[in-house]
Amino acid sequence: MTRVDRIAEQKLWESLNTKTKRGAMALMDNVIFQDGRAFSTETGEEVTHLVDVSLKTTGEQVRALEGIDELTKHEIENGKFIFMFFKTLSTMEERFPALTKQDTARLLYLATFIAWETGRLQSDNGKKHYIKKDVERMVEMSTKRFNEFFKRLEQEDILHEAGTGELFINPTVFYRGKLASNLFDISYLEYTRLFRTTIRNLYQEFKGRKLAQLAVVYSVIPFLSLHYNIVCHNPKETSEDLIEPMELSELATVLGYVDASSLKRSLNRIKVEGKPVFAFVENPHDRRTYRIIVNPRVVYAGGAESLRAIKALFN
Repeated sequence: MTRVDRIAEQKLWESLNTKTKRGAMALMDNVIFQDGRAFSTETGEEVTHLVDVSLKTTGEQVRALEGIDELTKHEIENGKFIFMFFKTLSTMEERFPALTKQDTARLLYLATFIAWETGRLQSDNGKKHYIKKDVERMVEMSTKRFNEFFKRLEQEDILHEAGTGELFINPTVFYRGKLASNLFDISYLEYTRLFRTTIRNLYQEFKGRKLAQLAVVYSVIPFLSLHYNIVCHNPKETSEDLIEPMELSELATVLGYVDASSLKRSLNRIKVEGKPVFAFVENPHDRRTYRIIVNPRVVYAGGAESLRAIKALFN
């Protein structure tokens, strides 16, 4: 490994202008290290020549880096993420009563196109800012039905059309960026990560007559453990020993399904690249009942250690 001259490095740093220093610090906020090389998490390009990739030496520090790397790798593999805000143990229907199941599925899809820290709907490269006609084509609705859909989003204060025609999603519903940069009050809400590529793939698979089935993903999130991705009665609990799993039959009642079998059939139909989005685990205390775990490729709020164990269930 090339020896780094720290004194020369410090002198060079001090000679840089403020704008260049800010750019360098921003770069370090968005870098992943793999096999001694550095990659930008925003573009995927190698930036090893711009950063110091020397390893920390203590075992604890190395394990911490590996954990961060695992989570960052997961984020990149699934298209990076947006934050979704919600009220724990409160259904989406309660928060946004005007929306239909199809509306919520379309909203999840549209939210994956929000810009970094502005909430504006735009293309991934930022070159095109979407207006109503663009979104109408994206969700493949007739003008009449789309206008009705759009009005419901406006009624619930989810989507706003600016005087320029640009569209913005309420940052207390979905947000992409550093949470510290969100200037709206989100203190009364919980949040999780939704992965953009996975959500888009699911939408393309279920758009049309099956779209309402996809809405169940949105519906389950307020009941999902923020650390272990298991549907439960106490989603904020951090200790795995104290998690109180919610049985399939209980979730069916909460979500308004006729019975547990009906809900299970709906959940089993939802797959991403051939792999299930929902896994069912027998209750060890009552083999007739099931507990539910959600694939972290779709939604995940926890850390790297739990991620490895949960992902294994869907391999």
